Amino acid sequence: MMLDFYKGKNIFISGHTGFKGTWLSKILIMAGANVTGYALRPDTEPNLFELSYIDKNINSIIGDVRDFELLKNCFDSVKPDIVFHLAAQPLVSAGYDMPRYTFETNVMGTVNILESMRLSGGVKSFVNITTDKVYRNNVTARGFKEEDCLDGYDPYSNSKSCSELVTNSYRNSFFTDNTAISTVRAGNVIGGGDFAPGRIIPDCIRAAAAGENIEVFNPYAVRPYQHVLEALGVYLMIAEKQYSNIEYSGCYNVGPGECGCINNESLVQMFCDEWGGISWHEADNKNGFHEADILRLDCSKLQSVFNWRPKWCISTAVKKTVEWTKAFLNGENPDDIMEKQIKEFFLSD
Repeated sequence: MMLDFYKGKNIFISGHTGFKGTWLSKILIMAGANVTGYALRPDTEPNLFELSYIDKNINSIIGDVRDFELLKNCFDSVKPDIVFHLAAQPLVSAGYDMPRYTFETNVMGTVNILESMRLSGGVKSFVNITTDKVYRNNVTARGFKEEDCLDGYDPYSNSKSCSELVTNSYRNSFFTDNTAISTVRAGNVIGGGDFAPGRIIPDCIRAAAAGENIEVFNPYAVRPYQHVLEALGVYLMIAEKQYSNIEYSGCYNVGPGECGCINNESLVQMFCDEWGGISWHEADNKNGFHEADILRLDCSKLQSVFNWRPKWCISTAVKKTVEWTKAFLNGENPDDIMEKQIKEFFLSD
């Protein structure tokens, strides 16, 4: 029923060429929405966006969120009802290599999206997708709550903290009556079609596909892992609920619960067991940049406000990721595999 809501709605997605953006675009295409995407060209080869030919079924605009004039013209033309802001420099490692670009994209990109909304008018629901890394991490075992201090350590994490603050300022200053605005802080997502460098499951897949054992840099670090459809389902739910009731505006954590807050060793071993015939070992050297040993999310607000519960536990998330990847490597159409898994997820109890 949630997806029925999107039929005929004008949806604007920044970052539609990325891993999450492509999956989100596919869901909304299946729901019958009118989708416009705005993003840079994909930066990996291969990439899910081109493999699935998503651009054949949406209005795809190649542009930089730092280009305010182009972005504003798109809003004036499209007149979106709902906006999902995913465009970002998304990697911790790249943040260390390109800090200025990271802040320009993740902070001013958010400003430009919100300013385009303010000047164009008409948007009823906006969801800014940030990260679980926005919090000041004092390496506590408890899960972070939405009211905890925003102060990400590294350039990527800190730029997303700033994106949260920018969003809150625009919400308070300009969108108090007619536009519902929320930020969503998702844990680490996995799923088929992620080819990004420096992410643990894509690294596992590259090693497994090459018949090599997997090298793990930080096996004992704890993270909240979840399937990409789990996070996207929450983004869609929040956008729908606040569209009708602005009181749902706010900030929300979305994570897997305790079952998915596991260390990298456990995640990689699940992957090896599911893939079969491979193993892993700890890397001789660290990856060279700061990483917190523990990161957990408290998702009780999401559960209490929306009566939400995760659908797929971490073992299912790994299973679906391996299923997607093996089907793709065996020559199946990535778009068909996505559609199959989307139906499995949204039609399940």
